[in-house]
Amino acid sequence: MGWDDLSPHRRRQFAAIGIVQVVIAVAAWVDLAIRPAARVRGPKWAWTLAIGVNFFGPLAYFGWGRRPSQPDLRDCEVRFTDQ
Repeated sequence: MGWDDLSPHRRRQFAAIGIVQVVIAVAAWVDLAIRPAARVRGPKWAWTLAIGVNFFGPLAYFGWGRRPSQPDLRDCEVRFTDQ
């Protein structure tokens, strides 16, 4: 079954899925490019390759590949109590 055999509705569905996949991958590559290596779990070159794997690569990067940023301690409320 080829592209020409699909209904117009099914073609639009495949096109939409493809666009979403490309947008997620580009967002992951941009994030990886600007994120310091210390805030990435594993080597950046490996994530660069992994992001290219369908939906799984970018979702894996966003879910497990990024280290959380350090909290800004200036925003924390500190309470001292006498004990």
